[in-house]
Amino acid sequence: MENTIYKAPQGQATHSMIWMHGLGANAEDMMMLADAMQLGDVAVRFAFMNAPVRFVTINNNMPMPAWYDITGVDLSSREDRVGIVESQTRINQIIANEMAQGVAAENIYLAGFSQGGAMALYAGLHCEKSLGGIIALSAYLPLREEFAAASLSQAKTLPIFMAAGEQDPIVFPGWTEGSKQHLQSIGYENIEYHTYPMEHAVCPQEIGHLSAWFKQQLV
Repeated sequence: MENTIYKAPQGQATHSMIWMHGLGANAEDMMMLADAMQLGDVAVRFAFMNAPVRFVTINNNMPMPAWYDITGVDLSSREDRVGIVESQTRINQIIANEMAQGVAAENIYLAGFSQGGAMALYAGLHCEKSLGGIIALSAYLPLREEFAAASLSQAKTLPIFMAAGEQDPIVFPGWTEGSKQHLQSIGYENIEYHTYPMEHAVCPQEIGHLSAWFKQQLV
């Protein structure tokens, strides 16, 4: 499977949205989600990334698409710094490619679900460029305790959309809420946050809120 699958508009793209899938999934999951968004006539080029295959400790060390290793069920067991930074480098390469195609950094959005949403947060908040925004669905900020110093150079007005399932047994809603509160505590004020009566999934209401949020960024 290709590392990144692109879906381009007719003519020159004015915006880009880079999607990262969850643990064990693939880019096709994010393609279906993006197709459900109502973006109007905005010329968006989508880049759907596939994570590299790696051995995942929590899943009996089986090989599967993963942005980083997970060794246990608690939040601290998801802090594979080496894997996270490796995936950050991959995402930065796609950002650079989109800019080379003529899309301004402020029109590039990082988006993801679950582990992919965690990478969207991590890569977006550590990016040297001022991006258009970050979309993190059923996710959390990895290596959160390292982030206070890194955030000092970032624009605190960066638009962020975060959402969580109220009965999520995989990424506990408290992890998402805690990440949001941490970002707010260090000055990130432009965060839209929603919860929904669901488990580890995406619901139509969430897609509607996300579509409306994206259109607001274009005003």
